[in-house]
Amino acid sequence: MTTVFDRQKEVPSIDAWLSEARSAEENGLRGMYLTHMGVIRQTARARVRDNDENAPDVKGMVFNSDSEKAEQCLKEAAGLPGITYARVWLNAGELKTGDPIMCVLIGGDTRPHVVDALQFLVQNLKEKCVSEAEIN
Repeated sequence: MTTVFDRQKEVPSIDAWLSEARSAEENGLRGMYLTHMGVIRQTARARVRDNDENAPDVKGMVFNSDSEKAEQCLKEAAGLPGITYARVWLNAGELKTGDPIMCVLIGGDTRPHVVDALQFLVQNLKEKCVSEAEIN
């Protein structure tokens, strides 16, 4: 089992992450990897999720996270059935549209396990660990 919470400020290379994961000793237990890179979109959350046509476009975002909570979410995801690899990077500060806010890599035995774990981890990171304030 491998879990990594990246604390670097630079946006990581997903290719480098995959290369590291695939070279790990327990790689033979994995049949699938999934990645997620969340980015800041121009369309306001209220317009996308609440159908608020009057919500102004987004120019950026102030994004921060709680590292301890994020590490706990990462450990929980790594403990899900079939999951043998989990890695997370979270950005911080004042960001502009198109900037990444998070990167996630999940590896595991079967597609259903890996899909479920990715969904679980991203949802928990967003709900429990991060604060986002859109800049209009």
